[in-house]
Amino acid sequence: MSKLAPKITVLFLLFFGFSAIAQDWKYDLEESLSLAKEKDQKIVLFFTGSDWCPPCIKLEKYVLSSEKFKSFAKQKYVWLKADFPRRKKNKISKEQKQKNKKLASRYNKKLIFPAILILNKEGLVLGTTGFRSDLDVDGYISLLTSFDSFDQ
Repeated sequence: MSKLAPKITVLFLLFFGFSAIAQDWKYDLEESLSLAKEKDQKIVLFFTGSDWCPPCIKLEKYVLSSEKFKSFAKQKYVWLKADFPRRKKNKISKEQKQKNKKLASRYNKKLIFPAILILNKEGLVLGTTGFRSDLDVDGYISLLTSFDSFDQ
């Protein structure tokens, strides 16, 4: 066995370990709808200003990125993100900018940030929320689950 094998194994585990715990964000509505139908799941649509909106950053850091929330949501939702960054270093492509504007014109006309919408497989809004300092991870899970009753 070569001296490189343990190093390669560690790098492999680090790379795949981190990617396994990351959200599987989608950035296209049609792809998300197709996946939601295929998996029989709902869609979490997250409007964020990832580099300028303090409540967006807090929501993603303390709720959406928590292990408990990711585990819950992975089994129940397709993740769709519409990010509206302002800093040059976080610039998104023109194509993505257009997709995000189209999503906003349909689902977030007032450009409220952060906004979380739960959509059914047809793209109909079942419920909305935003940053709520009174909710922890369990509170968000309970709130989002409560929107299921609107999908009859």
